[in-house]
Amino acid sequence: MLKKGSKLNSILTGTCPKCQNESMYLDKNPLHLNNILKMHEKCSHCGLKYQIEPSFFYGAMYVSYGLNVAIGIAAFITSYLIFHSSLKIAFIAIIASLILLFPFVLRWSRNIYINMFVSYDPKFDKK
Repeated sequence: MLKKGSKLNSILTGTCPKCQNESMYLDKNPLHLNNILKMHEKCSHCGLKYQIEPSFFYGAMYVSYGLNVAIGIAAFITSYLIFHSSLKIAFIAIIASLILLFPFVLRWSRNIYINMFVSYDPKFDKK
């Protein structure tokens, strides 16, 4: 289990980066595509406003790009170099992995981006 207070915990669980006591998203399941980006306005526990400034999460597009490049490289290495597939199959593996991981990358990129600006504050620990 991930240690509460670590950025990795907040990123992987989608919890508030400041208190890590509740999910930032209305629907915790990223596979419910209709609700994938619907977020609470603020944390009910610590009061952190998630939309720090207008259009704040547009910056998450850059994080998403980096994650997608990393996934594409990993899929290529796995398919082409480890399983010795053809180039055509390797590129199909890249496309398939990007499509399958799309909802997770979308959430992870938002989680990473907000964690770049907001740090955990232990004074909000549940007692």
